[in-house]
Amino acid sequence: MNAEEAAALLAHCSGFDNRQPSLAAAKSWAAALGDVPFDQDTRDAVAAYYTTPPQNPNERLWILPHHVRTLRAKIRNARLENFQYEPLPDETTAEYLARYRGQVQAIASGRIAAPTNRPALEGGPSREFMAELEARGWQGTRTVPGEDDSEPAAELINEVRRSGPLGIACPACKAEIGFPCKSSVATKKHPLGRPLAKPHTARLRAAAGEPQQTPEERAAEEQRIREASARALARLQAEQEIHDADIVEEAS
Repeated sequence: MNAEEAAALLAHCSGFDNRQPSLAAAKSWAAALGDVPFDQDTRDAVAAYYTTPPQNPNERLWILPHHVRTLRAKIRNARLENFQYEPLPDETTAEYLARYRGQVQAIASGRIAAPTNRPALEGGPSREFMAELEARGWQGTRTVPGEDDSEPAAELINEVRRSGPLGIACPACKAEIGFPCKSSVATKKHPLGRPLAKPHTARLRAAAGEPQQTPEERAAEEQRIREASARALARLQAEQEIHDADIVEEAS
């Protein structure tokens, strides 16, 4: 695009935004769009820009050279959406590149109608191919036991059940299979209880196949945890008191 063509493009833009084209603007646009021809796709790019409403209704649309370049490329790429190269038998690499670029240029420019149907494979696998698959153990066409029943077969449930604590329902909070355990405290965000990062001990024991604790064992475990927490808190407080004493001695 030269300065004269850029001036014509600016005149085309002025029909949308009432700009006042100048010689300096034409030279600047020609410098920015030197490799972009002034063709119908360029005009359509301007129309496409002013057809799209701005994100801010109070904003004034004002097209710039990079808008023209980007929208023109989108218009041309849309024609190539279903493009498929048509090769020649025994063509060389140079012939392939020349023919490929020629077909792309012809379709992108609109000189040749763009393909309307997306290329797709047709037909199914041959009988010999299916027989070979089945001979190798493939069972894609076999009927799965229980697939016609309203309830899946119990053995299938055991096969697809995930491993670990989430593979069973939680005895403590009644969380279903696949769902994390939840606390007993309801919040505004979690009215049924906040999801926990770690499963309940009862769920861990059940997943490991261990017997559930009796009420006395659970009480003893809770007491052990409380005592450990109290010892840890006392140790932290003692360390804090020693640190504060060192600071006072240094200050004196």
